[in-house]
Amino acid sequence: MATDLIRTTRHVLLILVLGALGACATRQPLQPQASAQAVVPVPQPAPPPPPAAPTPAPASTPQASLTPAQYADLFDRIRAGFTLPDPDEAPIDRQLDWYASNPEYLQRAFGRADMYLYYIVTQLEARHMPLELALLPVIESAYQPYAYSRARAAGLWQFIRGTGSRFGLKQDWWYDGRRDVVASTKAALDYLQALHDEFNGDWLLAIAAYNCGELAVEHAVQVNQAEHRPTDFWDLRLPRETEAYVPKLLAMTRLVADPTKYGLDFSPIPNQPYFVQVNTDGQVNLQVAAQIAGITADEVYDLNPAFHRWATDPTGPFYLLLPVNAAPVFEQNLAELTSDERMGLEHYVVRRGDSIYSVARRFKTSVEILRKLNTIDGRLVVGSDLEVPATAYVLPEQVRMAAARVDGRAGWGTHVQFQVVRRGDSLWSIARRYRMNVHTLARMNGISVHHLLRPGQRLRLYARVPVERHGELRFQVVRTGDTLWSIARRHGMSVKTLLSLNGLHRGETLHPGERLKLYTPASRTRHSARVASAEAASAEPGHGAHHTRRVIYTVRAGDTLWRIARVFQVRVAQILAWNAIGMHTPLLAGQKLTIRLAQSGS
Repeated sequence: MATDLIRTTRHVLLILVLGALGACATRQPLQPQASAQAVVPVPQPAPPPPPAAPTPAPASTPQASLTPAQYADLFDRIRAGFTLPDPDEAPIDRQLDWYASNPEYLQRAFGRADMYLYYIVTQLEARHMPLELALLPVIESAYQPYAYSRARAAGLWQFIRGTGSRFGLKQDWWYDGRRDVVASTKAALDYLQALHDEFNGDWLLAIAAYNCGELAVEHAVQVNQAEHRPTDFWDLRLPRETEAYVPKLLAMTRLVADPTKYGLDFSPIPNQPYFVQVNTDGQVNLQVAAQIAGITADEVYDLNPAFHRWATDPTGPFYLLLPVNAAPVFEQNLAELTSDERMGLEHYVVRRGDSIYSVARRFKTSVEILRKLNTIDGRLVVGSDLEVPATAYVLPEQVRMAAARVDGRAGWGTHVQFQVVRRGDSLWSIARRYRMNVHTLARMNGISVHHLLRPGQRLRLYARVPVERHGELRFQVVRTGDTLWSIARRHGMSVKTLLSLNGLHRGETLHPGERLKLYTPASRTRHSARVASAEAASAEPGHGAHHTRRVIYTVRAGDTLWRIARVFQVRVAQILAWNAIGMHTPLLAGQKLTIRLAQSGS
């Protein structure tokens, strides 16, 4: 029995020794770890053979093991995050054919995207959202931050005013958050996530709802449920634009996933940030910002398209997006500027006889900018200190257009209201009645533009009813004796509209030579033309107690219709009628104008 015990003990010891040796052999190859981070380890055969060249891994293996930051090309990083289904559907193929046949469109879109794409990709990854959504701005705006649609949607993500406000995008005279790259991206991803949750995790329905509104998709789903039909995107009856919208995104995904398959070659986009967000701690002149950052004003506006004036919004947000290599020098230089220097301002003391118009003209700025800078509500006070721009800046064209859209809303009231549909009403007639875009009206109510309305149905709308119907924009040079009331009456406007258009206030004194902006109602314009024709006819021989003498006047450089009319003591309307020209017809030096001068009859 003792012998058996000894044998058993020996076996146990032998097993323990062999186990220890095996453990040492297992741990030994794991000592070098430097290369294990970049590639998936390839299992080594056991026992290890003599030193030989390692077996090459497939091309896709290293890419699959990379972290997002390790990709060299941002497109590769995006491809690795594709998760949406790619069904075999004819609408996708049709959109794919169009994109593949129009490579110049893709070239322009992705040429602009390289400034913004990295940021959007990182935001999507942080939320664990499909990276196909980074291609959505290609469909929405072609990555044009100043894009503005017929439905009055703006920015990379194409928010209309109401939806933008709903997701916290500030919109005022200085700033439009719908064009803010950071703020609008957050709003768009918030909206898409909310839609994804609403439609039970169906990303295609969420993307469709982003285009036409959740109410339209909900309605289409309910119709299919009532008819016992499938409720996936491909089986729903949606607005025609939306039926093409989702296939466009999926077609774009296929192209980016494998461009060579379609005869395309995308230039790599570096997988690194293009810009950083820099705090400004207050308002700053954007031209000054460009100068102290060592970049052009165009670059500043391209990265900060939400600011459509010469400076940032005095009420915030207080940050700028700047190229990565320009940010440190900007921060250093900004800290050394005084408050006036960072705003590009100087001071002017009001003198006797000054008006806000004359000061604006002296410093080559606008009345509205002076009012904004100095919070002026009434007349200027002699001896008061005014902040005025030290330099007259010319804004880039697309910035001026964005500002003009804001300024063009002067005199318009905007508020949400409901309209009860009457017999004979259609979406088109209601949109026309309230001066809305019919696509915006349809989208707000979750219906198609071709939807048949029922009497008694309630429609939600933004009533943008003008203070008064007006024709085209005109300019009026103030003459001696003119008042706000007389000018408004002459052009068929209300004084309130005239004040609003020109940033003026009641009781303000007009000065001869001032140039006022005004809208003349179309009906008034036609009436004025008839009056002018009658006046011109009355000056012909045989009318009244006067005869006329025909004079040919040669236009000189700097001449205006008003100046010529004043020289000859006739009316501008008469000159227009005598020469069959319009109010906005440009005068050219050397041009011949007919003037009829009245003279007493015998």
